[in-house]
Amino acid sequence: MEIKKRINELKEELIELRRNFHRHPELGFEEYWSQEQVLEYLNKLGLEVSKIAGSGVVALLRGGKPGKTVLLRSDMDALPVQEETDLPFASEEKGKMHACGHDGHMSMLLVAAKVLTEMKDEIGGAVKFVFQPNEEDAGAYKLIEEGVMENPKVDGAFGVHLWSQTPSGYVDIVDGPQMAASHYFYLTIKGRGGHAGFAHESVDPIFAATNIVQSVQAVQTREIDALNPAVIMFTEFHAGSNMTIVPEKVEMKGSIRFLYEGGEEVLERFERIISHTCEAHRVSYELNYKVGNNLLSNDPASAELVRAAAEETLGDKTKVTGLIHTMAGEDFCDYLQDTPGAFSFVGVNNPEAGSNFPHHHPKFNIDEDVLPLGVELHVRTALRFLRG
Repeated sequence: MEIKKRINELKEELIELRRNFHRHPELGFEEYWSQEQVLEYLNKLGLEVSKIAGSGVVALLRGGKPGKTVLLRSDMDALPVQEETDLPFASEEKGKMHACGHDGHMSMLLVAAKVLTEMKDEIGGAVKFVFQPNEEDAGAYKLIEEGVMENPKVDGAFGVHLWSQTPSGYVDIVDGPQMAASHYFYLTIKGRGGHAGFAHESVDPIFAATNIVQSVQAVQTREIDALNPAVIMFTEFHAGSNMTIVPEKVEMKGSIRFLYEGGEEVLERFERIISHTCEAHRVSYELNYKVGNNLLSNDPASAELVRAAAEETLGDKTKVTGLIHTMAGEDFCDYLQDTPGAFSFVGVNNPEAGSNFPHHHPKFNIDEDVLPLGVELHVRTALRFLRG
């Protein structure tokens, strides 16, 4: 089969799939309409198809010969954003929008499944197509708990993300750390309330909390190698009810992100400063974390395989770059905890197509001419892995 020619023959179908998904965005773990569309398409291909993680889908293509198993993943969920694009296929769901490209991801993986199914007899091994709900709030763990990496055991995992910071027609992939680990913290500082006119009879939690906000910045500027990116951000601060009252407590929230192996040390140093500051100001604290995403770090050999597939797809090695390291998170990292693999970006930034708005923006759009490249990258990556 001439892969590029076949994908171009399917371009109209590919775009219509994307537009249909775009009209009907669904939030995390609510993707039941999308699930039905995916199930119908994959069942027509004759694959082994099943539901997973509530609103997700997994399908298995068994090749004509024995071999390894490769996993290809698409996310499914939309965002709580009111669309402002005025596209003829704009969201029909108030306050919901595919503002991160997941509509394109689903469409690309469906068409890749069709192309690979048509090549079934040539394939040695198996391809597992995973349509994952709730990427925006780290839903990958649920699929893993339900056994997506087993039966058959996955030997390599690959993901593709349409990326508005990269020009259309480019593919970017790096070795090692690519997308940051993110830990969300919930911090409560407890003092002793009282009258603002008798501050000496109270223990002011606001005074302690503001010192903490300032002091913990020393972790990223004085305790971490400047070549290892780390960010501590306070994003919520709630305290008090009246100008004359010293409150009992302050509640703060925020995130800690790092883009290097072993960055968990940031969490330990963060709490050390909190503990000592609270002791100095006679207050107590409660600190809890929620893991947003672990560090997404590409296996170098897998990244090299994707680079080769991208060069073949684009026909121009100068358009395969290794520039993107981002403090944004991505739960594809969970598939790579015990399995080699890689995650790549396919550029969609094209001002003429109106696709130069950032992700999560109400005017976000994708350059649909890029969609066939994403399909081809999926196909060639899978074939190269299974032949290796």
